[in-house]
Amino acid sequence: MLIRIENVTKRFGSFVAVDNASLEIAEGEFFALLGPSGCGKTTLLRMLAGLEVPSEGRILIDGVDMAGTPPNRRPVNMVFQSYAVFPHLSVADNVAYGLVIDKVPRAERDARVAEALALVKLGSFAQRRPDQLSGGQRQRVALARALVKRPRVLLLDEPLSALDAKLRDAMRSELAAIQREVGVTFVMVTHDQDEALALASRCALMNSGRLVQIASPGELYESPASRFVADFIGSINLFAGSWQIDASDRRRIISPALPIPIATEAGANPPSGTTIWAGVRPEKIRIVPADAPPADSNSAAGTIVGSAYLGAVTLCDVRTAEGTMIKLSVPNTTPLAAKELAIGRPVRLAWDAAAVVVLTE
Repeated sequence: MLIRIENVTKRFGSFVAVDNASLEIAEGEFFALLGPSGCGKTTLLRMLAGLEVPSEGRILIDGVDMAGTPPNRRPVNMVFQSYAVFPHLSVADNVAYGLVIDKVPRAERDARVAEALALVKLGSFAQRRPDQLSGGQRQRVALARALVKRPRVLLLDEPLSALDAKLRDAMRSELAAIQREVGVTFVMVTHDQDEALALASRCALMNSGRLVQIASPGELYESPASRFVADFIGSINLFAGSWQIDASDRRRIISPALPIPIATEAGANPPSGTTIWAGVRPEKIRIVPADAPPADSNSAAGTIVGSAYLGAVTLCDVRTAEGTMIKLSVPNTTPLAAKELAIGRPVRLAWDAAAVVVLTE
């Protein structure tokens, strides 16, 4: 593994920012540190960069313990959230700055700057100043300045957060393409779950300084390890209940939130009677005819109390007779008549057993 973080803790006085974190990152990965504000992800990134020192534990890069190694001697470079481009320097001089400090010969420096600017599609902007660039272009200048030093690891702190939504979407694609082309290991910090899922090959989700799950984006979404993970990654309906295996050996959850048991195909097998949570993603719930006979599981009747048209989907809130709120996402590939999703309309919902995630914590 290129990066090994072993039992790293960081304290600021009595406050524990990172709590006994351990993880490995392979060479060539696009790895995301994801979590809410204040969870410790930026502190962990800064310890990788050498800008903070662990209170306990070790950080190894390429097998070398980084303890005592200053930031400028580590095989990493960092793109800050603010980009930190120099306003008084041209684009080319901004990109060349680190090479000048390292006393790289002029001919080699010019060649590497040209190569880096071509990589981020700014070759024709070399002589412009930062105030003549858009936000996305300044972000690419910061990226080129980091890549021009050919680091083993590129650290990105909320790299797209300063951009508007449309530009952020465009830059996601560009960032992914650049990472694939250069093959450098990217470690990105973000609080944006969509950004992490779209870009990363693996993600580490953090909460209150601890790593709560490390997995691929698909695994985080489809197989969350806890209610926190399920709720943070996307939207989910959670129903508390007790575990039961019936006479037919079917795995079911009896929930006071729903009058009908929830059947699941999940591999969990807690002791009978254990309190657990059944999770169902909104897009995995479908509307069936209101007069359809109720199934013996995974069905609920209710009334639409909220509806939001979002182009690709319509998000609906359905309240059952028991007062339970269920969110569902209806794709607009085959437009339904407006009255079918109108507020106040009675509906019956259904979902497959394979769509149910069982959570024990």
